[in-house]
Amino acid sequence: MLQDIAFAMAPQGEGGGGGFAALIPLILIFVIFYFLLIRPQQRRVKEHRRLLESLKRGDRVLTAGGLYGTIINIEGNVVTLELADKVRVKVNKNYIAGLARE
Repeated sequence: MLQDIAFAMAPQGEGGGGGFAALIPLILIFVIFYFLLIRPQQRRVKEHRRLLESLKRGDRVLTAGGLYGTIINIEGNVVTLELADKVRVKVNKNYIAGLARE
């Protein structure tokens, strides 16, 4: 009987690594987010930046607004597009989504 009381009052399964064990799921979630979300987004941003740097006169492009046009002039961050005969629009360079695949 005395042994049962001593067993009941003894600490049950408390380990010293409780704090670190609680951090393991958070670290695992961060690693998953990094490989599934952050890293691919960084790759897309780098590819878009490379595309914008390689634009030249005569390229057929698609804007973020869905307009197709041909580059007539590039001045800094402003790109002049010709959408149709004598229809020209100035667009910020960052709003060019990509090259048109027509």
